[in-house]
Amino acid sequence: MLKSTIKTISVFITIALGATVLYSFIFAFTSAEHAVAQTLTDNQELARLHREDQSDRTPPEGKPIDWTVVSPRDKARLSRVKELYVQNQLQTANDYYHAAMILQHGDVPEDFLLAHEFCVVSISKGKNDKDARWLAAASEDRFLMNIGRPQRFGTQYRAVPNTAPFRLYAVDSGVTDALRRAMDTPTLAEAKAREGEINKK
Repeated sequence: MLKSTIKTISVFITIALGATVLYSFIFAFTSAEHAVAQTLTDNQELARLHREDQSDRTPPEGKPIDWTVVSPRDKARLSRVKELYVQNQLQTANDYYHAAMILQHGDVPEDFLLAHEFCVVSISKGKNDKDARWLAAASEDRFLMNIGRPQRFGTQYRAVPNTAPFRLYAVDSGVTDALRRAMDTPTLAEAKAREGEINKK
């Protein structure tokens, strides 16, 4: 009986020691991974490209955007972002967000789809704020619009033909206003009301 008790205690001690070692290993690995994430710094070139992209869309003194100047800059920024992406230069949540914003101003559906995927990564890496959520929704909408499908969140407007007033592009009924609020986009009624504001510009 005593031998059996000692054997049982020994088994429990072995299990406890094994669990302690395993926990220590997991804790050390997680801490190391967290430490690496903390040491990553934002890509300064991407940050600059993002600032330039936004500056081009907010000309001083309410002047209209000169697309003959801005469009070539957009193309150059887009090309550089794609280069940085394939070179694995996107590391932080802000890197992915900055790149997504520039891709959102691309020309083809693949640009908008990649922008959406970058937003998902940005949010998963910690930039879970209204800017990233809105851009995730808007990039999905722009992708869908450009492949001829209804958008889901109601962030995109189009003038067809180009001389006509801007109208809210067709919206899929599968998204509720509650989901729109969760993604920091306007309600469908608010999006529709914005047509007048956009056409005043």
